Amino acid sequence: MNTVQVETPGGHYPIHIGPGRLDALADSIPEDATAIAVVTNTVVGRLYGERAEGALARSGKRILRIELPDGEAHKDWQTLNLIFDGLLSSRLDRKAVLVALGGGVIGDMCGFAAASYMRGVRFVQVPTTLLAQVDSSVGGKTAINHPLGKNMIGAFYQPIAVEIDTDVLDTLPSREISAGLAEVIKYGLIIDRPFFDWCEDNAAALRALDPDAVSHAVRRSCELKALVVSRDERESGLRAILNLGHTFGHAIESGLGYGTWLHGEAVGCGMIQAALLSALVLGLPDADTARVRALVQAIGCPVQPPDLGLQRWLDLMQVDKKTEGGQLRFVLLPALGEARVQGVPDDALRQVLALAAAAPA
Repeated sequence: MNTVQVETPGGHYPIHIGPGRLDALADSIPEDATAIAVVTNTVVGRLYGERAEGALARSGKRILRIELPDGEAHKDWQTLNLIFDGLLSSRLDRKAVLVALGGGVIGDMCGFAAASYMRGVRFVQVPTTLLAQVDSSVGGKTAINHPLGKNMIGAFYQPIAVEIDTDVLDTLPSREISAGLAEVIKYGLIIDRPFFDWCEDNAAALRALDPDAVSHAVRRSCELKALVVSRDERESGLRAILNLGHTFGHAIESGLGYGTWLHGEAVGCGMIQAALLSALVLGLPDADTARVRALVQAIGCPVQPPDLGLQRWLDLMQVDKKTEGGQLRFVLLPALGEARVQGVPDDALRQVLALAAAAPA
C-alpha cells in the first residue's frame, strides 16, 4: 500500500492506494461514529456493495445503503435529495459517516450531501473509476450539475480519508479507463513534464491496466493533485490549472447532454483545444500540440470536438467558474509541464472553435 497525505486548511487526511483496500474500509471509520451510510449507485452497488458493507461491519457500526441511479444525467437536485431522504428516514445524526462508493458522480453528490446534512458530517471517498481515483476523489470539490452549467452548485468539503482499491479497475469498460487516463496525462501537461513523457512511453501499458503502470500513474496523480490543493484549497489561484481542457470539456458535456460523452473524454478532447489555443496565444510549438493530440488519441479518447455551432460554444463556455466579470479565462500551456490561467483574444478563441466544424484529420 502507498499513502499520500493531503494537507489543507479544510482537513488533513490520507489517501491509501493499493490492491484490496475495499477490505480495509473499517480502518477509516472513526471510533465515535454512530452509523455509516454507504452511498453508491445501482451498478457499483451490485458489484461491490456487499463486500464494502462486510468490511465496514467490522467497525461495529450500524450500516445503511443508499443506492442512486447510475450516470452523469442523474447528478442533479432530485437525485441528491434521495440521499437526504435516506439519511433523515434512518435518523442519522451528526456523528454518522457517509461513504462514497462509486465514481466521480457518486463522490461529488455524496460529498455535497455530507457538506450539507446537519451543516456537515464526515465522509470517506472510495472511488471505483480511474478518473475518480486520480482526480475527483481528492481535494474536496463537491457539486451537482444544473441544466445551464456543469458543477455550478456545490461546496468545498474535504473527506476524512480516500481509499483507492486498484483492483476494482479490472471491472471497468475500456472507455472508462480511457476517460480516466485523460486526467492522468493532464497532470504531466500542467506541472510535471517528465510524467507526461512517461505517459507517452506507457500509454499502451496503462490502457491494458498493467499493475505497475497503473500503480505509478495513480500514486503520482494523487501526489501532484495533493501538492496543488495544499497550496490553494479553494481555487483562488494555482488550483485553477487543474482545469486544463475543462472549459472546452464542460461545454461539450452540456452541449451534447450530460452522459453522451464521459467527462474524461470531453476533457481529453478539450486539452487538445487548449493546446491549440496555447499555440495561438503563447506560441506553444506545433510539435508539442501534436504530441498532446497523439497522446489523447493513444489513450483512446476522442480527438475531434463536436460541432456545437460557434455561438452555442461561446454561450456554454460563459457558464464557467473561471469566468470573471464576463471575461472567459482559460488554462493555457506556455510549454509542456507548465500552465497559467488567463484571458485570450476573441479571434484566437473563435479560430480554435472553428476547427470543431472541420472534418477529422
